Amino acid sequence: MPESVPRRLLPLIGGVGGGRSAKTCLYRCGNACFHPAPNQSDNTYFGDVFQGVLSRRAALKGVAVATGAGAVGPAALSPAAADRGPDRPHPAPRPTFENVLPNNRDEVSVPKGYDHHVIVGWGDPVLPDAPEFDFENQTAGAQARQFGYNCDYVGFFTLGDDRGLLWVNHEYTNEELMFAGYTGGADADPEWLRVAMAAHGGSVVELERVDGTGQWRLVTEGERPFNRRITPQTPFRITGPAAGHELLRTEADPEGRRVLGTLNNCAGGMTPWGTVLSGEENFHQYFVGAPATESYARYGLSSGYTGRRWDRVDERFDLAKHPNEAHRFGYIVEIDPHDPESTPLKRTMLGRFKHEGANVDLTEDGRVAAYMGDDERFDYIYKFVSAKKYVEGSRKHNMTLLDSGTLYVARLEGDSPAEEIDGTGTLPLDGEFDGTGEWIPLCTDTESFVPGFSVAEVLVHTRLAADKVGPTKMDRPEDFEPSPVTGKVYCALTNNSAREPGQADEPNPRGPNKFGHVLEIVEDGADSAATTFTWTVPLVCGDPEDESTYYSGYDKSKVMAISAPDNLAFDKQGNLWISTDGQPGTLGTNDALHVMPVEGRFRGELRTFATVPIEAETCGPLITEDQKTVFLAPQHPGENGTAEEPTSVWPDGAFPRPSVVCVWHTDGRDVGD
Repeated sequence: MPESVPRRLLPLIGGVGGGRSAKTCLYRCGNACFHPAPNQSDNTYFGDVFQGVLSRRAALKGVAVATGAGAVGPAALSPAAADRGPDRPHPAPRPTFENVLPNNRDEVSVPKGYDHHVIVGWGDPVLPDAPEFDFENQTAGAQARQFGYNCDYVGFFTLGDDRGLLWVNHEYTNEELMFAGYTGGADADPEWLRVAMAAHGGSVVELERVDGTGQWRLVTEGERPFNRRITPQTPFRITGPAAGHELLRTEADPEGRRVLGTLNNCAGGMTPWGTVLSGEENFHQYFVGAPATESYARYGLSSGYTGRRWDRVDERFDLAKHPNEAHRFGYIVEIDPHDPESTPLKRTMLGRFKHEGANVDLTEDGRVAAYMGDDERFDYIYKFVSAKKYVEGSRKHNMTLLDSGTLYVARLEGDSPAEEIDGTGTLPLDGEFDGTGEWIPLCTDTESFVPGFSVAEVLVHTRLAADKVGPTKMDRPEDFEPSPVTGKVYCALTNNSAREPGQADEPNPRGPNKFGHVLEIVEDGADSAATTFTWTVPLVCGDPEDESTYYSGYDKSKVMAISAPDNLAFDKQGNLWISTDGQPGTLGTNDALHVMPVEGRFRGELRTFATVPIEAETCGPLITEDQKTVFLAPQHPGENGTAEEPTSVWPDGAFPRPSVVCVWHTDGRDVGD
């Protein structure tokens, strides 16, 4: 395969929509793009105009993990967030590493002066009694104690200078790569189905630093008391106002307060009190036999059979027999990595939809705000603001914050005449895609603001409730991240090839939108509790030589191509790191991790820090607070192949294994330098 690919516009190859492969479409989201968008509401593509006045944000101090374990993960949870705001003086940081060129290599490629190490991969032992991985003789019992399959979000918590805990989501499985001879769930060995089920969920593993560098490795000796596997068979407790409601009651759980497992965990976030928030995304694809009603259709649930056929080994996935089981998935789940005996929680107050993830910020008065995207074509962006304040050092109190407050959905309005937004990506006459917006309340924990919906119904049928209040239909809103430096909030909008030119609006300025874009939100008063905001589109993705792309006005001859922004992260200087999911099908090159300043004279200068193996998606990423390490999680390498005929053999040279890697500068400098 070529070592590099010259930058040029390449045809859309394989897959559908934004360029995912056919296998990704099948296994990750159940071929969602082959079906009509579930949002059939008549909401317009423009909302009303809401003006706001920007002012400085008050100081944000004392964000620390109550257990005493430092969160060396998202910089948004670090003391560096103090005294931030849109008018705060700050440097204009500029990454200086040498770009990794576009390529189709079957490896992780990093800049000159950097190195990388595979920390943990599918099948590696997690629990001390786990057997070594045996590809030819897999069992569900073994997999439930080993590292799961596709790894998406990663969170990292320090246990001192040289130890830490890594949380990893296991989003979904590629059975054709896992089992030789797999031809579909209807005919598969039932044990294979149980193995695939056990490979979902998440893992907690303990790491150790190597010789004081930015390299980390798996701790493989000793008791490893924190190590843990979460699977679809792990008991969860349902919390919040919907807990116990009749919509959540089943034959196995007549009280509607306990559920087994978590499914299709995509992105996530870390809380100031030291827990992980993980988003249940494309849960619809695991169920069969859904009743033909509006509520099931709005979530993509079908009366037919899926390719997975988990109903063959676990009857609860047959909705004809257990119609409420699907209502128990699609939430933000909270896991405590510091307590392996704790019961994970499903937080109904944050709503039910195809959660990409949740990332939290502290409001000006010390409450918690959580930003969330519903990863579906023409669906919405949400925010939750807690009723109670965060109390440093009071973990018991802080663990209640996500059960009471207000859930909002967003309506955005452009400030340019509609005729200037023609779907081509051409900038309006004022030179920016920008405007104003409002957070529309859906409910508090005690009151619904949606006529005809109780509080519990808003939280279980959140999509249907949101449809009633006229939010803005977005282009697959995925990860949200608040900047630790400015307090501005960024959302990755991956793509939407179903948007027709006449459906383009200023927040979603291209139709069709094959390459995606990034949204920047400035809350009024720079306070994440605000109900009005202004917004800008700082990045319209694609090949820089394409006139429809936009890099905040930066010289496009000096930037790298990017397509399908997915997960976001920040470093301590406030640079935005963007991982992708779809570049092979839209740009013809491997997916990558990019970094872009969003402030100062270099705003928009996008550079490529790493690329991932053939047909892999760039997941993670996470930049440690000391900025010595980048964690990446390439998932589904070689997804178009099979166990018999793999198209990737990363990382071991035998067969593809989704894995987590760390990247560091070999001379000890900060990553990004």
